[in-house]
Amino acid sequence: MNEHLKESETPLHDRALLLHGSKRNELLTLEEVRRYGSDSFSDPDFIRLYGMTPAQWHARGVRLLGRTAVECTRDAVADRIGQDVAAVAASLPAPGRWVVVDPFAGSCNTLYWILRHVPRSRGIAFEFDLQVFRLTKQNLAVLDRTIDLKYGDYGVMLGQLHTEPDEAMIVFVAPPWGTALNETAGLDLRRTEPPITEIIAKFAEAFPAIRILFAIQVYEKLDKGSLAELRGKLEWSDLRIYDFNVAGRNHGILLGTRGWSP
Repeated sequence: MNEHLKESETPLHDRALLLHGSKRNELLTLEEVRRYGSDSFSDPDFIRLYGMTPAQWHARGVRLLGRTAVECTRDAVADRIGQDVAAVAASLPAPGRWVVVDPFAGSCNTLYWILRHVPRSRGIAFEFDLQVFRLTKQNLAVLDRTIDLKYGDYGVMLGQLHTEPDEAMIVFVAPPWGTALNETAGLDLRRTEPPITEIIAKFAEAFPAIRILFAIQVYEKLDKGSLAELRGKLEWSDLRIYDFNVAGRNHGILLGTRGWSP
């Protein structure tokens, strides 16, 4: 279940309705998706996914729960993440192929965009919310990228993830933020659910001989101590904050590597 509970651009009353209200676990109609975009962002096509407007993806059979509409990373951000990941991946010495892993699948939209930008890549995702898993599995079937979506907790199933001898790994890390975000202190990367350092340690332990590029979704306001601690676990890192929202309320990505440096 990819409930990031992030302080996104979404107004509080709309986020509360879709995350916790009557529409939380219901499929949204096209009209509801477009009205949400219009009322919240003055853009009926705000929830663009998989390279399509709401009308386009709805016509293809893609459907969203209310909470997924709030929690998903829309195309504008996911596309930028994919481009930044691809630029770092291209610097890998003697590049072969990539396996791209999303431990907290949700809509899989960011994973989809990473696969679009990274050549010679395949995608694997894990989702432990059965309702989200079934719906995303259905949505992925109509896309132009193949993603192997597995039902279950990534931490339990990590041993089932196999790599080929010429593959390196990209891991998109976006666990639920829960109570980790404080508007004054910022996002504490040690308090996400699970902690991001724990996720990195699990992948490093499971794949000690694999070169890994981590793409960690972050918030513009970051707890400095947690950021320093996380960077200490990586051989190389680069923080990039995007400019889609007003200053102080933007999302970004921390790119970091284990086993190699760009």
